[in-house]
Amino acid sequence: MREPAETEKFAVGINDRDGVTAILYGALKKNRAGISVLLGHGAGASQTSPFMRLFASGLAERGLDALTFNFLYMEQGRRVPDPKPKLEACYRAVIKAVLEHRKLKGNRLVVGGKSMGGRIASHVAAGEKNNSASDRVSLRVAGLVLLGYPLHPPGKPQQMRDAHLKAIRAPILFIQGSRDAFGRPDELRVVIERDRLPATLQVIDGGDHSFKVPKTSLLPQQQVFETTMDQIAHWSAAL
Repeated sequence: MREPAETEKFAVGINDRDGVTAILYGALKKNRAGISVLLGHGAGASQTSPFMRLFASGLAERGLDALTFNFLYMEQGRRVPDPKPKLEACYRAVIKAVLEHRKLKGNRLVVGGKSMGGRIASHVAAGEKNNSASDRVSLRVAGLVLLGYPLHPPGKPQQMRDAHLKAIRAPILFIQGSRDAFGRPDELRVVIERDRLPATLQVIDGGDHSFKVPKTSLLPQQQVFETTMDQIAHWSAAL
């Protein structure tokens, strides 16, 4: 039986009025790597969704201090995501809280997330023109893990979400299902090569936007998830 990761909930202030909840899944001490991995959730599911809990706890088992959080709209029970600037402000506030957390000081920082969460992390890592140098948390990011990056809306490949990626200087790990309607691996590979991104692309054969594979797949679903978490842990440890 696996040793469960210890969890700790903590509050993060976003502004003078609002705050969100974050959860730390502490790395198992026997193989602690000194790396914090912060994962934002997708547009339609909170930090306590099965996907987010599976990956956060799985990464903790592999020696990473994994963290999740709710974006403000999700924390407040709203269905529609906030405008991108508010999502970015929330992500930056959580990064600052992670960097200041008493259990995580000295850790290298990896940011990312599932779908929308990863997209917002990539915007934060790319840097913001209107922020002062002291506020640019992008300078503290050692790497990005983007799980099912939403390169474009389903069926609308002309609406690409890639213009900011070339501004990212930290290494990027893209993990993309071969059946992802938000962007196939071959579409993502074109962007990586065209912009010479410091990126690694891992493809989940048969995987959809949530890495789910058909029942006819040669690999059981749980093994697909386990292998993916192994890849994240090995890549992060090499930063």
